[in-house]
Parts: sequence; C-alpha cells; structure tokens
Amino acid sequence: MKFVDEATISVAAGKGGPGCLSFRRERNLPRGGPDGADGGRGGSVYLESVESLNTLSDFRYTRKFKAQNGSPGEGSNRTGAGGDDITICVPTGTIVRDADTGETIADMDKTGLRITVARGGDGGYGNARFKSSTNRAPRRTTVGYPGDDRRLALEMRVLADVGLLGMPNAGKSTLLRAVSQARPRVADYPFTTLHPQLGVVGIEPGRSFVMADIPGLIAGAAQGAGLGFKFLRHVTRTRLLLHLVDVAPFDPGRDPVKDVRDIMSELEEFSEDLATRERWLVLNKTDCLPPDEAEEICELIVSELGFDGPVYRIAAINGDGCRQLAADVMVRLEEIDNPEVDDFADEAVDG
Repeated sequence: MKFVDEATISVAAGKGGPGCLSFRRERNLPRGGPDGADGGRGGSVYLESVESLNTLSDFRYTRKFKAQNGSPGEGSNRTGAGGDDITICVPTGTIVRDADTGETIADMDKTGLRITVARGGDGGYGNARFKSSTNRAPRRTTVGYPGDDRRLALEMRVLADVGLLGMPNAGKSTLLRAVSQARPRVADYPFTTLHPQLGVVGIEPGRSFVMADIPGLIAGAAQGAGLGFKFLRHVTRTRLLLHLVDVAPFDPGRDPVKDVRDIMSELEEFSEDLATRERWLVLNKTDCLPPDEAEEICELIVSELGFDGPVYRIAAINGDGCRQLAADVMVRLEEIDNPEVDDFADEAVDG
C-alpha cells in the first residue's frame, strides 16, 4: 500500500428539510386548524480515529463526503425524518485543520476520539409553529437551514515513543529489526526506507514502547533535499530521540562528526522544540572496525561533538549492545512518565 500522510477532503453536512403548510381537514373537523410540522434536521459529518488504519491512502480517490438532507415536514404534525449522519474514519495521530484558514480543529492523538466537523442544518418550521390566538390560519413556513460545508486538511503523524535519526545507511532500519518484530527493508544503498516504519519493542511482559524509523536525513533537508524533511513531522510526538551515527562509513570522504552536526542543523531549522528534545547518541557499526580503532574513533566523535548525553556503542547487524540500549530506553521512558518516582527515590537516598 502506498504510504500517504497528507490529504485534503471536502465535507458537507445535510440541509434541513422545509416546513410543511397543511391544515387539518376531517369530516367532523372541517376547520381543524394548521397541522404542518417542521422539517427534519440534516445529517452531520463526524471524524473518528481508529487504530486499524495507518495511512490516509483511502482519501486518494474519495475526497468528497456529504451527509443526507433532512426530510420535509408533513401534515398531521408529522415531523420530517432527520438525515443520516456519516462517520469518516482516520488513523490515530491525524491532525485536522481547516484547509482555507489553517486553523487546527483537532488532534486525533487517541484511538476512539470522535469530533463533529460539519453540523447538519436545522429543519424549517411548519405553519403549525405560527398559529396564535390572533392568527388561527397561518400560511407561513420556513425552508430548512443549510448545513456546514468546509474543506479539511488531514495530516497524519505517527504515534511513537522513540524516534530514530541519522544519515542514510546509518543503520536505523537494522536497529529496528534487531529490537522489534518490524521488518523494514535493509540494503547497501541509501534511502532504502521510503516511509516511516513502526516497531513495538518488548522488554518483558507489560513493558514495551513504540520506535519509529524515518527516511534518512541529509544536508539541505529543511529545504526539501532528500526524503527526510517530508517525514520529520512523524518524530515530533516522540519523547526521546536516538541519533544513530555510522562510525565506519563506506564513503571515505564522510565525516561522522559533520553528519551529526548537519542533522542537528536541519532539526533546528525544522523545529526548535524538536532540536531541544532529549537525544541519545548511538554509535553504530563498531563491528566493522578493530576493537582498538573503534574505541578510539568513538571517543574522538564524542569529544569533538562535546556531547554530554548518554552514548551507546552498538553493532545493530548482529545485535551487539541493542538489547541493553532498548532496556535503558524503557527505563528512561518510565522516568519521563512518572517523574514523581524519581523525586521519591532521590528523597529516599538523601534520607
């Protein structure tokens, strides 16, 4: 299935049915008075987030949605039937905006959220509504009101706890395969990952997190170079970033330190909040170098970057160091979710 993370759709609610002009005429009641009822309300349009969808590809061909109009009112005070509502299912994580004004309508970040995006019009009044002591035979009715009609811009952002960053061929997909059951494509050429991949990393029963791999970034991504800029939005929801660095690049002209700085520059240009997100440095492909040389290069990279956060050395291709990395990530995510636990532990130690 082709991955689609943006779509524009048109939604139109149903209009209300017109009111009825009617007078009661029966054998024993030749002048029974007005009995024209109101028209039915038009159907509304709803959006609902569901877990079973993971792209917006359903909207590639179906872009217009219209709810049913309300039925006209009838005599004998029979109100017209309301129009049927329609519900449009979108993936969990979809941001809904007004396509014309840019206003954010909702962030469907939880499964089962249901919002009204176009409200149906009210039905018109029948002539029975206008009877009074001074107007016993009103011939006045009103037409139904139109429903809302708007264009919506849908933007899907995957929901993940941890995001992977890195240049093409840094080993992000290999790491995802090593710690989860996800099976993204892995090959010896750049941009093998063409759209975000998600994997559930299970540590033990009841303890797991979701990891997201996005296409590799290159210098100039914020201006549209490569594929990564288009998908950077998918790591904006993450709580932790793992920055993978290839310590043994195939191209001898590649500088791992420059690669890290280039990506950080692109992050800063894309989003200041994303650039300041907690980030761990993961030095990958240590198996491609002799142990002494790998140790020296890793220390040099960390030293030149002046990086003061957590640093891990792994060989994702054979899983070396990956499970320990995943376990430490799980602990950190639990600390982020429950900061009071850390405070309590600190107080206990101080006591």
